[in-house]
Amino acid sequence: MAVAGEPSGGARRRALYRSVGVDPDAAIDPKQMVPDTEYYALCEQVAREDPHGASVPIRVGSSMRCDDYGAFGLAWKSAIDLRGSYQRSERYARVLTSVSTYQCVEEHGRFFMTLNRAGARHLGMRLSNEQTIVAVTQISREVSKEPFSPDAVYFQHSGPDDLSAHESYFGCPVHYNADRDAIEVSKDHLLAPNKLGDPSISAFFDTHMDREIAELPEEQELDGRVRNLVSRALSEGVPNVADVAARLGLSGRTLQRRLAAQGHAFQDLVDEARQELAVRLLRRTDYALAEVAFLTGFAEQSAFTRAFKRWRGETPANFRRAVQHA
Repeated sequence: MAVAGEPSGGARRRALYRSVGVDPDAAIDPKQMVPDTEYYALCEQVAREDPHGASVPIRVGSSMRCDDYGAFGLAWKSAIDLRGSYQRSERYARVLTSVSTYQCVEEHGRFFMTLNRAGARHLGMRLSNEQTIVAVTQISREVSKEPFSPDAVYFQHSGPDDLSAHESYFGCPVHYNADRDAIEVSKDHLLAPNKLGDPSISAFFDTHMDREIAELPEEQELDGRVRNLVSRALSEGVPNVADVAARLGLSGRTLQRRLAAQGHAFQDLVDEARQELAVRLLRRTDYALAEVAFLTGFAEQSAFTRAFKRWRGETPANFRRAVQHA
């Protein structure tokens, strides 16, 4: 964990490290986890003490380098292109965090690298989310052969009064009160080769990271992780059990066996994920019903309408009207 830009110099930095159980004199250990609530509190403390608190996420996130992430950072570096790097975040982020997931998605020809983190969006989480999006941008710049800047940046929370530090760092429009926490990346940037991209080294680190993932304890209920993965994949079609299992570092048969042991069936979880996403999109966006159908994995709006009536007992249009007039 890097804490950069704190106002009171080295002594204060060391005290902040110790406040979350980190030895300030020890080498960086990507496997050492800090509880999310403690880290959010730390972010708030640093921002309160810093006279330029709104820019703290920029300074913290931009200080990060691939080497700070251990084997995960090497896997990121050795990917052939940024798409490959982002896919490693999707698959292997759990070696670094138990509270965040990532997904690289295409929507109507636009590409997004999205951060997903559940919980109340108090100040600490908002600062942490910004740090993470900055860090993703920073290590994208580090590994890509081409000069990298996002096309746009999105945050779900409201922004600071002064956006100059954010816009200067990202070099693109920064949108707050958005429907996601993400960077939008051009296809050219996504497919530009990485400086150290190498197929054989990349395959080696895939094997290494798969082994690390398999050794991790289950910190979240498996059914919740499956629903999250399905929800994030739906805009590209309904994923099958093998696809979801691969993202969890499991075989399809193992995933189904573990779900059955917990009283769940994969297809039921897919149905629940589609319903949850549909409700969220109808509540929080102005997407046309055809777009909501597409984003929830339906080829036709009529099929989506039938499914929604089965789930909720009313049509998507009626549900949206009721929500808008509530």
